[in-house]
Amino acid sequence: MNKILKTLFFLIILGLFIGSIVSFKSTNPIGEKIIGFSVLIGAFIFLPLFLYYAYKDKNLNDYTFKEKKNDNLS
Repeated sequence: MNKILKTLFFLIILGLFIGSIVSFKSTNPIGEKIIGFSVLIGAFIFLPLFLYYAYKDKNLNDYTFKEKKNDNLS
């Protein structure tokens, strides 16, 4: 899974870079389409995979605030 995430991240960055170069060098709208496609892939495929990988097998209760009852203030 780690290799998949690294490869996908590299491809997204490469797509953004190539899209920006094509967009700056010509008036063809294909550069903007490449940038948009890279952003969509990053938002809807890379981000959920990364979040799943990052929080897999972790106790999420450790990251939440818990209300503590303080009986001394009564």
